[in-house]
Amino acid sequence: MIILFRHDEHAQVIIVTGNFIVRDWSMCQAVWRSRLLPILDPSRPYPANGSEAPRMGSGVRFKQDLLAYLRAYGSKRTGPLTTELERFDFSSVRAALIASVPGTQIPRSMDPDSETLWGWPALRHILSGIKPVAADAKPHIVMQCSSVASVGEKWMEDTFLPSLSAMELTSIPQPRRRPKFSLVFPTADEVRRSVGGYASGGSIHMKTQHAAQLKQLDYLRPMLCRWAGDQDSGPLSATGSRTPRVRQALRRRAAPHIKTYIRFSDEGMTKIDWAMMTSANLSKQAWGEAATAGGGVRICSYEIGVVVWPGLWDEGGDAEMVPVFGKDMPDDEEQAEGNTGEGESEQPGDDEETTDEEGGKGLRQPKVEQQSIRKTRVGLRMPYDLPLVPYGINESPWCASTPCAEPDWMGRSWPGFGSS
Repeated sequence: MIILFRHDEHAQVIIVTGNFIVRDWSMCQAVWRSRLLPILDPSRPYPANGSEAPRMGSGVRFKQDLLAYLRAYGSKRTGPLTTELERFDFSSVRAALIASVPGTQIPRSMDPDSETLWGWPALRHILSGIKPVAADAKPHIVMQCSSVASVGEKWMEDTFLPSLSAMELTSIPQPRRRPKFSLVFPTADEVRRSVGGYASGGSIHMKTQHAAQLKQLDYLRPMLCRWAGDQDSGPLSATGSRTPRVRQALRRRAAPHIKTYIRFSDEGMTKIDWAMMTSANLSKQAWGEAATAGGGVRICSYEIGVVVWPGLWDEGGDAEMVPVFGKDMPDDEEQAEGNTGEGESEQPGDDEETTDEEGGKGLRQPKVEQQSIRKTRVGLRMPYDLPLVPYGINESPWCASTPCAEPDWMGRSWPGFGSS
């Protein structure tokens, strides 16, 4: 994260998915930027001074949670930073902060409307307050990350997936419909053909060697989808044949270090209920262990991200969020199912995206288009192509510990981590 204090007496918060090392920024990343935040006007009462707890997704609540996150580092590290940041007005921010800090928290003994939760309890609380686009739709939640730790089926089924499905617990009439889940993660072949070649694989991790790891892979396999969704001869369909229509995000050749979690509201993946960009990979360290008998949730790492949803742009419920590809704003025709607009290709060539002129950037801050007759439409720039392409029967996720003899485009093979 970057916090800028400018000479024009404005501040800006910038949240990124990459580490500050050169290698990470030749990969696909995401950046969320706040608007320029002015200094608080002392003549106007700030909403935080009111008696009611600030609404989730508001700038006031965002500021509250951001300051709590920064204070978790300790006053010696971030005391002057938080003191300075308190001077600024966050009213223009439309997002919920989602973060993790090391330690143990007991969420059930806290008031989440006024206190800051961390990890999966925070995620569950945020999502439970979001209204889905349609109660009778068939939702599809897509997890996409650069690292999958040894989390196990029980943690996924009992803790993390229910947190991602929190909208279902409060908004959908019985019987509740379980969303479809997918996990976008690159294969070894996709890493090999990326801009950075095998070197990019040093920042992408999923271990598939020991018995427990192979058992987890068996559980995840039905969810696994390819990052690029193509091969040397062109894009693939879900059945492995060439597909006539692909909504291209133009990020295939930039290996993913971005982390996104998106709930699509329909089978065609044309509408979005919510989207999250974060530094948190799929791990207990980042999201927290399952709650203990006493209700404690233990987290091991610092993480930060944002959650956005259509209602932040229209409290009346008339806004909608749509995926856009290779651009920031939705076209008029993209509101109709099956129309893909720019970035669409019926027969893309083999080398179309081998060079990413935008430097591997990923998910952009949502852009809004207001029309006088139609709904407010919020465009969410996608980091991967749609439709998703499931793994083939003989495909496996990239594992940095596994040697790869076939050379990448720079002629290099991969010896595997730990090899002599």
